[in-house]
Amino acid sequence: MEHKTKVHAENGKQELFITRDFDLPVELLFKAYTEPHLVEQWMGTKVVQLEPKNQGAYRFETTDPKGNIHRFNGVIHEFALNQKITRTFEMENTPFPVQLEFLEFEALSAETSRLVMQIIYKSAAHRDQMLQMPFEFGINMAHNRLQQIAKAQ
Repeated sequence: MEHKTKVHAENGKQELFITRDFDLPVELLFKAYTEPHLVEQWMGTKVVQLEPKNQGAYRFETTDPKGNIHRFNGVIHEFALNQKITRTFEMENTPFPVQLEFLEFEALSAETSRLVMQIIYKSAAHRDQMLQMPFEFGINMAHNRLQQIAKAQ
């Protein structure tokens, strides 16, 4: 089965691009990234903090099947309603350093939209290490849930 969310990573570069077209208006896609109750549903995580604004911050927690708590946090550097979010992303207590994420939201029509994410890692080696995990599978599962949950709103 072909993945709807595409991950593109050029050899030797420290960035990757994630692109997905959604059958959602851009306003609803943007809400799925900025409203805590929606984020919790499609990401399967607890939103501890989410301040969707310039110089805002966020903090999420996920519990794995063994009961271990994993924390993710970052700072929102740029926030333009229904257009873009620029933020850092850090997975606490992991070997992965902070990454920089540029999320761009684009209306394709009144009922469809596109999300393009550019993620910059500290090094190409860190990016490659992330890609060795089931990263593409996971982002596709999450975006499929986002599509279903947001469409039900």
